[in-house]
Amino acid sequence: MYAAFKHLHMTAIALSVLLFVARYLMVMANSSLIEKKFLKVTPHVVDTLVLLTGIVLIFMTGFMPFTESGSWLTQKLSCVLAYIALGYFTLHHGKNKVFKTFAFLGSLGWVMAAAKIAVTKTSFLG
Repeated sequence: MYAAFKHLHMTAIALSVLLFVARYLMVMANSSLIEKKFLKVTPHVVDTLVLLTGIVLIFMTGFMPFTESGSWLTQKLSCVLAYIALGYFTLHHGKNKVFKTFAFLGSLGWVMAAAKIAVTKTSFLG
């Protein structure tokens, strides 16, 4: 059961990042496709799936954030929050394309940091 949730979680993360990249490209191209209902609803559904499968995995593995044994998970969650915040600025509040691009690249950097922490299960401090 663990493997199924882990793979579902990782697939949802990949889909979430793919949708983010696609939406960034549409924003940069001033595409009207960004206004399609599919692209307004689907990312939220996928991100909810990421969150729910992540919560299930926390309970399946016993790794708890904000504890000594789960310090790597706390840092991973912090990286995810930074990814979300920069993604929000990229897609919604960036004043110009240069700012949006830096926010986009920063966002991808944070998601890569979260992935590294998830794979190695070691924090940046440890």
